[in-house]
Amino acid sequence: MSTCYHFNMDIPDPDVIFHGGYYYLITTTMHFFPGGEILRSSDLKNWEHFSYVFEKLESTPAQRLEGDGHIYGKGMWAPVLRFHDGIFYVAFSSNDMDKTYLFRAKDLKGPWTRSEIKGFYHDLSLLFDEGKAYVVYGNTDIHLTELNDELTGPKEGGLDRVIVDDSGNPMLGLEGSHIYKTGGKYYLFMIHSLRDRWRRVEAMYVADCLEGEFAGGDIFDNDLGIRDSGIAQGGIVNGPLGDHMIMFQDSGAVGRLPVVVPFRWQDGRPVFDEENTVEECGLTGLCGSDDFLSGHKEFWQFNHEPDMSLVKFEDGFHITTDKVCKNLFHAKNTLTQKTMGPVCQAKVTIDAADLNDGDFAGLSAFQGDYAFAGITKENGDYYAVMLSNTSKGGPWDLSEEEGLVEAKELIGNDKITVRIVCDFTEDTATCFMETEGGSIQLGTPHKLRFRLDHFTGCRFALSCFSTISSGGTAVFKEFTSLV
Repeated sequence: MSTCYHFNMDIPDPDVIFHGGYYYLITTTMHFFPGGEILRSSDLKNWEHFSYVFEKLESTPAQRLEGDGHIYGKGMWAPVLRFHDGIFYVAFSSNDMDKTYLFRAKDLKGPWTRSEIKGFYHDLSLLFDEGKAYVVYGNTDIHLTELNDELTGPKEGGLDRVIVDDSGNPMLGLEGSHIYKTGGKYYLFMIHSLRDRWRRVEAMYVADCLEGEFAGGDIFDNDLGIRDSGIAQGGIVNGPLGDHMIMFQDSGAVGRLPVVVPFRWQDGRPVFDEENTVEECGLTGLCGSDDFLSGHKEFWQFNHEPDMSLVKFEDGFHITTDKVCKNLFHAKNTLTQKTMGPVCQAKVTIDAADLNDGDFAGLSAFQGDYAFAGITKENGDYYAVMLSNTSKGGPWDLSEEEGLVEAKELIGNDKITVRIVCDFTEDTATCFMETEGGSIQLGTPHKLRFRLDHFTGCRFALSCFSTISSGGTAVFKEFTSLV
């Protein structure tokens, strides 16, 4: 019997290496900044926030949420982390820029030097082998391409071929490549779906040389009793604790949750125990409380690149608006942190004295189908308010609807404390206003959904946005995480 470890937090597309006594994991950060988050562990069970790779990418209007532009569901996808000849490498494709970035550093804390690999390489993996470098990438057709010595693009006349083909899969063809050389052979790990229904399945293909045939098939079709959606998309890591595969599982509104699964090699193939126990990972520095007295803690990420001229951390988190927007998704300088399953809650106090009429400031369970609890100003009066959104378009379509006002209650002052409870056993968010007499529920429990419009798990978010005139300011104080 083996012991597997399960993360109860959205940490998608994990890629893991072992170096200097620690396991390091990098994860997709999409449209959140800073980006390229790296976690660290000494035992594969207890993980902590370690660093970020970049503060910003291109500062395009869409990355900065200027006007109606945005990069929801885009940004930084599926990174690879490697260590070679004293240098750490991080590479990933950016779907809004249609390009591939490569970062290098001598230390995982940075500083990182940025360059580009000419071309767009979906879900790429890096391989350094016998003085050469390669990328493996693609969906359905999986490509192997040799890079030039500068790692700036394909090598002229170098190896460039399709090595695996999953044509005809009506659900999801092979993707999420992770390639390694071990024992003199080349091992390629990928995800695809069962063909009769959506379910994650891990596949592996092996070749004796990069010019040879990659042969293989499915190696892991299991959900370990956690959730009937399969576990797949990831790679392997070897360290003092043996061999492990780190994949992830679609888990509803909370997001895509990694699972660490031990295995052993037998006749050149990973073998998994038929019986397993699953233990929850300990997660440190990935979410928590903050008083914002003179800054913010590292677990916070801005939704899109922030405009720091509109932000101040001084006895609270101050946001000033500079545009009028129709809904929460276009609110610049929204500050977010990850939620944790199965149930978590957070509360914050908001000073709304400097809001303008038509401004909203609040805490949300933030994803495509959000729930927002906060305060708004109307004709000089202040109201507690609960807004929600239930997207009506396709799974990729960002809703441009105004938030539905589910509750609106006149309050006697310009300060409010609100709380949201996220129950991921039912995928609901319930909003409350805190008073001296206790909690008052605002609206009804709102159904949360993981959608491809954001492509991220639910987060707690602090936002201020204007619907009539810009220039209003909200101050958030005493954020308390109650996991």
